Amino acid sequence: MNDTNTPSAAKYDLPKAYEFEEVEQRWYEYWLAHKTFSAQMDEGRQAFSIVIPPPNVTGVLHIGHALNNTLQDLLTRYHRMKGDNTLWVPGTDHAGIATQNVVERQLAAEKTTRHELGRDKFIERVWQWRAEKGGTIIQQLKRMGASCDWDRERFTMDEGLSKAVREVFVRLYNEGLIYKGDYIVNWCPRCLTALADDEVEHDPTAGKLYHIRYPYADGSGSVVIATTRPETLLGDTAVAVHPDDERYAGLEKIGIRLPIVDRIIPVVLDHHVQRDFGTGALKVTPSHDRDDYEIGIRHSLERVKVMDERGIMNENAGKYAGLDRFACRTQIVKDLDALGLLVKIDDYEHAVGKCYRCATVIEPTTSKQWFVSVRPLADKAVAAVREGRIKLYPDTWYNTFYAWMDNIRDWCISRQIWWGHRIPAWNCLECGHLIVASEDPGFCPRCGKIHLAQEHDVLDTWFSSALWPFSTLGWPGNTKELQTFYPTSVLITSFDILFFWVARMMMMGLHFMDEVPFRDVYLHALVRDKQGKKMSKSTGNVIDPLDMIKQYGTDAFRFTLTAFAAQGREIRMDEERIDGYRRFINKLWNAARFAQMHIKESEPGIVAVADDPGKLSLPHRWILSRTNATICDVRKALDGYDFNLIASAIYQFTWHEFCDWYVEWIKADLFSDDAGKREQARGVLLCVLEHILKMLHPICPFVTEEIWSQLPGTRGTIMLEAFPEERPLWENAEAEQSMQLLMEVITAIRTIRSEADVHPSAKVQAVLICPDAGKRELLRSFSGSICAMTRAEALEIVESGAVPDDAGHALVNGVEVVVPLKELIDVDAELDKLARERSKIEQDLQRVRGKLGNENFLSNAPPDVVAKEQAKLEELKARLAKNEESRERLGKLR
Repeated sequence: MNDTNTPSAAKYDLPKAYEFEEVEQRWYEYWLAHKTFSAQMDEGRQAFSIVIPPPNVTGVLHIGHALNNTLQDLLTRYHRMKGDNTLWVPGTDHAGIATQNVVERQLAAEKTTRHELGRDKFIERVWQWRAEKGGTIIQQLKRMGASCDWDRERFTMDEGLSKAVREVFVRLYNEGLIYKGDYIVNWCPRCLTALADDEVEHDPTAGKLYHIRYPYADGSGSVVIATTRPETLLGDTAVAVHPDDERYAGLEKIGIRLPIVDRIIPVVLDHHVQRDFGTGALKVTPSHDRDDYEIGIRHSLERVKVMDERGIMNENAGKYAGLDRFACRTQIVKDLDALGLLVKIDDYEHAVGKCYRCATVIEPTTSKQWFVSVRPLADKAVAAVREGRIKLYPDTWYNTFYAWMDNIRDWCISRQIWWGHRIPAWNCLECGHLIVASEDPGFCPRCGKIHLAQEHDVLDTWFSSALWPFSTLGWPGNTKELQTFYPTSVLITSFDILFFWVARMMMMGLHFMDEVPFRDVYLHALVRDKQGKKMSKSTGNVIDPLDMIKQYGTDAFRFTLTAFAAQGREIRMDEERIDGYRRFINKLWNAARFAQMHIKESEPGIVAVADDPGKLSLPHRWILSRTNATICDVRKALDGYDFNLIASAIYQFTWHEFCDWYVEWIKADLFSDDAGKREQARGVLLCVLEHILKMLHPICPFVTEEIWSQLPGTRGTIMLEAFPEERPLWENAEAEQSMQLLMEVITAIRTIRSEADVHPSAKVQAVLICPDAGKRELLRSFSGSICAMTRAEALEIVESGAVPDDAGHALVNGVEVVVPLKELIDVDAELDKLARERSKIEQDLQRVRGKLGNENFLSNAPPDVVAKEQAKLEELKARLAKNEESRERLGKLR
């Protein structure tokens, strides 16, 4: 038992219904008050640490957060119970673009802007918003039962992390790994900032492919070039063809007359051009296309920007200046058509890059930005993964990781917003010297003047979160936390930020700590609806975690998430399953209520009877063996991050073996006049219930804590109890085999009764034909239990015999189970009932077949309606076959 103070609530009889809302609030307050989540600087114990993927400070709890944090909490509670020195670091991300957008919307409602407010006042306003609203998701995580060490909560803009960000920037700059330069970037005209490659989402979009005639400069011909963005031709500075393309041999000596603009542009020979794509000629717009930018560098082409930062055509666009880029597209297509230069327009689906924050179509453009040269950092991360110092779960992600890292480009880290870590670089207004420093400089080290101007841009949010595993532990200081908990043990996150965040943490951790930031990475799937569709408010298929908690309870919701968390790319969530697992919680509650009736006056020491299983009767030996097997399965699944297998093992054992079989089997012993039988049953019952609660606690913390507190004796919190370990003494294959035979025989008799519609109160007689002497002896020794559990008034066990035609019959485990039925059933009445049922089924079949045979219905009905009718047809056919089977069986009883 642990030493934590017991809850103040006195012991009571568990009520009939589990009132989860009151229980959850009471226990979470208790855990917080008693600091049960707090990590200690204890070097004598093995450390387990995990950092939360910091949710945006603007965020509210969604289904992805719920899954992610349930799995983290499960592991945290498991390792805490294992006795590890356990730390789960919570925190939030300042979410530069998202947070600035939220506050700017507030200002717009007040008829003002951030520019009118000024930078300093605007930043004050954002901090004010964060103080008032920024803690919402933290409170929601607590509602989920998250056992983070809340005293160590961090924020990516707090003082310690800001210091770490500056330190990293300065070191990388001094090492030549951060530079500022002109480059083609992904620009969001809505957010007015550059985006990294992995902040651009590429969605298949229905568009147009415009085929435009580009005349030769000497008028001798023309080439047709296809583009999806005709507005960018205003910035074309060349046409590229493959050097070996004979169709255009010598064209580089002639040049091209650019349509609309009527400017002569060169033809360049470049191996990047695909000869077999389109006409084999490519328009080159270095200022508005990444590949064109590279071609431009290779051939020293002029760069002409034709749009401003808001996607409005600028002065270089000539008569189109002032038009929105898409309005310009429409107009320029009309003008090309009027000039006879528009050959054709094709429908064309292609991947269009959009801002991950606002879904605005991004515009590649040249801009002076700050970059991290990531190749040296990426090589370290790849080596760590290849050498097994970082393991990925599931292992299907290795190839994707390597492919992305092998083709990684320099990381654009500057953002043209105000909220975030301002880049620690200053320009001397006197001599132009650039100063990069951890502390604000007071003067220019080159000329000594004090007129300095700091960079306006802030750092990409992912830059600060890339430092999360060590910055949250006090780096750049050499803190006790770093010494104790770094590297962290495991990272749990969604696979879609493997490159946004996970890879960058690897790079930064290895570079600055000379050690991996985590040993394992578990990449969980994305949660979809039950049809596999992405959840969205517009489609109305969103499952709100807080609604589910309110309706079904936190434990049922957490158990559902765990049960669905198979290793893969997609989880299909179904609210009906949450209700199903609510029933599982209730099943456990009722089993605990039954147990409490028999053990509440006992001492916990009665579980000692389980230490000598050889003295116990078969059902007790069996349940202890199954308990041990479940412990082994659960621990193996926990250590291998097979979360769904954890839930499956506990569910199967608790519901079907403990509740459905063991509790029913020992009722006779619990009410027996034999004190020895009662003592065995009470002791093993309590022992197994304790083990179930401990195994289940990491998934379902509230109900397990409540039941635990009401078991016999003075108990502390279950959270600090030792997690169950393998008990080889309990392993008993012979007991499991024997009980399996008994359960299969009982199930067979019950099934025969059910299929023959024998009234539940009716007594049957059964015959067991068993050639095996050992099995016969076992069956005879438990004949009383078999009769009691099947409502049989007589059970005959014989070596051999014939099966009468008027009997129900089954063969299980080498035993023929025979139940005479003739005297138990009104055959004529049952046949009449089956005849009426058959008539109804045939009418329904005729109607469904008529629909499915109607071509108009098949052509006009939605696919899901047709699918429902097809499913109904199969169901009716199965019911008809079952009806016929029942009629044949009853016919034999006449």
